[in-house]
Amino acid sequence: MRVIISAGGTGGHIYPALAIINKIKEKEPDSEFLYIGTHNRMEKDIIPNKGIPFKSIEIYGFNKKHLLKNFKTVKCLFKASKDTKKIISEFKPDIVIGVGGYVTVPVIKSAKKLGYKTFLHEQNSLPGKSNKYLIKYCDLIGASFPSSLDMLPKDKTILTGNPCSEDALKKAPASKTEIGLDDNKKLVLIVMGSLGAGRVSDYLINELEKFKGKEYEILFVTGKSSYDKVNQKEYPNNVKIVPFYEGLPSMMKRSDLMVTRAGASTLSEIISLGVPSVIIPSPFVANNHQYINALDLVKKDAAVMIEEKDLKENVLFETVDKLINDENKLKEMKENLSKLRVDNSAEIIYENIKRLVDEKN
Repeated sequence: MRVIISAGGTGGHIYPALAIINKIKEKEPDSEFLYIGTHNRMEKDIIPNKGIPFKSIEIYGFNKKHLLKNFKTVKCLFKASKDTKKIISEFKPDIVIGVGGYVTVPVIKSAKKLGYKTFLHEQNSLPGKSNKYLIKYCDLIGASFPSSLDMLPKDKTILTGNPCSEDALKKAPASKTEIGLDDNKKLVLIVMGSLGAGRVSDYLINELEKFKGKEYEILFVTGKSSYDKVNQKEYPNNVKIVPFYEGLPSMMKRSDLMVTRAGASTLSEIISLGVPSVIIPSPFVANNHQYINALDLVKKDAAVMIEEKDLKENVLFETVDKLINDENKLKEMKENLSKLRVDNSAEIIYENIKRLVDEKN
């Protein structure tokens, strides 16, 4: 299979794209790939380092605050459309896949106009602007959350889940002792994303000392940008601070409770691995989509949500302490998460992509 795939800007788009690539490689080892991404975002480093052929285009999102910058955006969009038509025509793919981010707009639109089959994947509950615009240019859409099905065309939308969830299931459980944790104690894993996480980290600096003397342990993955500030203070012996943890789903498998943002990939892993969670959505994202993502779990009693504006003194400590000691509630949350789970997301996506390719042939 010859595949062009495009996704950009954030790991929430890039890692699902990689999960799709990995599944296609597993099923059809002789497949050839071309990844089209932006020239200045994280995919320009991640994708070539994975040994995947990469082409970059200069493209930007529209700027609501500085409207004059949008003249450059429109100019780049026209050039990107011309460039992608040339790239697609030369590669001659069997399928063109968009996995989110504004870079996908000229790629999917050009592919459809050139007569190629197109597939879109939406990670969030609330479809992003790029995907909403591209609906008319795609043959099939994969939705991660059941609630998305009401916002997308029923005749060409299927529930696939997020392909990152399938990758998470394959990870081996982490060794807690390797990073100084006790195998015999419950673990609360706290992970904050980079976007706006500084404010939550400031809050946690004072909140973490309240866990002193508890029978369970806390592992706080601060993110590299917040680590130095957070680590300046001394914490109780049952609280461990690290800047980063490679292969986070492995540690999630050893966790009894997680405190996290509501990025689509993270929530897909929480659902897949059945990890009870306290979700603090970032208020700094477009269309408040993290809050909407979190609602999918909260409405099913599969998670607890605290909005950032409600993080007053003791709120997080009391919420965590109550939950971690309530075995019945933890069990209920796990059971409700299992009802939301799509274990074979990447497999479903592959099968439907394969069907589109076979229809073409």
